[in-house]
Amino acid sequence: QVQLLESGGGSVQTGGSLRLSCAVSGNIRSTHCMAWFRQVPGKAREGVAAIYTGGGSTWYVDPVKGRFTISHADYEDPLYLQMDSLKPEDTATYYCAAGCLDGYVLTFQSYRYNYWGQGTQVTVSS
Repeated sequence: QVQLLESGGGSVQTGGSLRLSCAVSGNIRSTHCMAWFRQVPGKAREGVAAIYTGGGSTWYVDPVKGRFTISHADYEDPLYLQMDSLKPEDTATYYCAAGCLDGYVLTFQSYRYNYWGQGTQVTVSS
């Protein structure tokens, strides 16, 4: 019922910026949470930023606070992740996700996200 498609990844130098987009289709209104996760091979998936579907309160993992901004202007609009002041440790595959079918409590528990994009690679060189 929900399809997500990321774009906007790429390679940048330390201090550069990227804006990731996640196109939304299907019954996105069935979800209450949207988020960006990232994963490096051999390491656990990490929640980066979360927002209530359609916009509202946000939450960020501490390492990206002040540098990343998640936004969802409206239900049918893309989910964005604006990434500024990028660091090499931000290098990862980034995934957008939607879920929380059972409520409005934001979470970075990946199993509560029912729909996932295919991922987009972000590489930050030192």
